[in-house]
Amino acid sequence: MSVDLNKVNPSAADVRDEDSLFRFLDKTDAIESEKIIAPRYSYWKSVFRVFFRKKINLVMIALLVIILLTAFIMPSFWIYDPMENVTNPLTYNLSPKAAFAYFGGFSFKYLLGTGAMGNSILYGIIASAKTSLTLSFICAAINMTIGILMGAVWGYSKKLDVVMLVVYQIIANVPGILLVSVLVYILGSGFWSLVFALTITGWLGIAYFFRNQVMIIRDREYSLASRCLGTPITRMVSKNILPFLTSVIVTLLATELPSYISSEVFLSYIGIGLSASVPSLGRMIQQGQTAFRTFPWAFWPPVFVAAMITIILYVLGQNLADASDPRTHML
Repeated sequence: MSVDLNKVNPSAADVRDEDSLFRFLDKTDAIESEKIIAPRYSYWKSVFRVFFRKKINLVMIALLVIILLTAFIMPSFWIYDPMENVTNPLTYNLSPKAAFAYFGGFSFKYLLGTGAMGNSILYGIIASAKTSLTLSFICAAINMTIGILMGAVWGYSKKLDVVMLVVYQIIANVPGILLVSVLVYILGSGFWSLVFALTITGWLGIAYFFRNQVMIIRDREYSLASRCLGTPITRMVSKNILPFLTSVIVTLLATELPSYISSEVFLSYIGIGLSASVPSLGRMIQQGQTAFRTFPWAFWPPVFVAAMITIILYVLGQNLADASDPRTHML
């Protein structure tokens, strides 16, 4: 058995090389000797680094930006009038090729053909996407804000918990679609009526979910210490509880945004959603479903756009929720 004497007895040159990795500080420089050099950690910088590591997110963001720009900017230039050609039966249910031939050549307006009233399918989809996205953002903002704040206080206050549990059990046993339908019938069809119907009790389920999450972490050591020091409830909720639920908030938001688009499409499809004067994807699908085999260009494009928006929002939300989990920042 042979032994490498150089490893057992390192040379003086090796020792000098190792010593060069360190340097001695003057004893008088006490402040410098206590400093620990470490890279600064930014939570959100780390979140976005993990998020953009997946190439699929870049593709989804690009598609979402195109949809948002098209839905919120183009209606100012491409005015949608569903009754524009209603007095001309020859324009009803024209395929793209037939529309080009009838209106004198290629036109973006009739790129997807015409509908049952001679309306432009493309312009209708753009205007409808704007309505659906606006409804989704407003409802999500209202329900998430009220639900998160109410749920945080609900989970922390035992007195409020007794009352809110009774309210939740009563409302939760009423089918949501029935409650929304009754409210829409009472208030009338309209954009803000549907927003009110979707938010009047929509925050309650979010609040109950956060109540359970808060109850898990409210009795940890740092929360008990804050309570003993007399920290107000609002400060404990905002500083001790909500920061630890960031990934949970993003996860819930990922499901809330597409759910309102789906709700709008379904309610308008069955005829109790938005009024006929408000363009929506659900109403376009309802109008095209009676002849989707005969005139498929009036049915499948709005279905495809509604599905694409829902999938994009869901995928981006789920991936952002995964990236906001601090455990994914270890790599």
